[in-house]
Amino acid sequence: MKNGNYGSSGNDGKYGKPREHQQSHDSHKTAGPLLPPRGDYHTLLSYQKASVIYEITYRFCRRFLSRGDRTVDQMVQAARSGKQNIIEGSKAATTSKETEIKLTNVARASLEELLEDYRDFLSTRNLPAWDKDCREAQYVRKLGRSTPFSFELLREFTETRPAEVVANIVICLIHQANFLLDQQLKGLEKSFLKEGGFRERMTHARLMVREQQRKKP
Repeated sequence: MKNGNYGSSGNDGKYGKPREHQQSHDSHKTAGPLLPPRGDYHTLLSYQKASVIYEITYRFCRRFLSRGDRTVDQMVQAARSGKQNIIEGSKAATTSKETEIKLTNVARASLEELLEDYRDFLSTRNLPAWDKDCREAQYVRKLGRSTPFSFELLREFTETRPAEVVANIVICLIHQANFLLDQQLKGLEKSFLKEGGFRERMTHARLMVREQQRKKP
């Protein structure tokens, strides 16, 4: 199997283009909000992908792995970590962009760990892994462009197809989720370098208020 990227779903996983700060028409500038509103994490394509990955992984382990197999807990926890850290990062973003970046990185690492577990499942059982350009992988990528993306799109495959097929489907989805998270991280890092974090915004706001008070007659 080629380990290249399985492609984007057409969105970088972010909430949308950030609004540019507008300057007032007079000579004074006003500070932006200290606690900027955040979008609902459910709208993040990266979260939608991670949520479906968790749903399939939970069922995959129940169908195809033995009870007591330590791999079950490892795979389910890695899938859950990928999903939950996207949620926590989104919620922490209001007051700490640094925490958002950190937790998004944790989500990315968890999904990478899960990816290796699925690869190991196939290789240790001498099951074929799909090439990224094969017909089946292209079909999964096409489904992955659906918005919103939900487990229902893949429920039938998850519950009726053999382990080889389900594992390869999840591998495709993890590649898509990782691509989205990589794009998110680039955007978050760029935003942090440009705008700073919560403490920088507080300092800037205080300085502007003091300046405005000093200029009052």
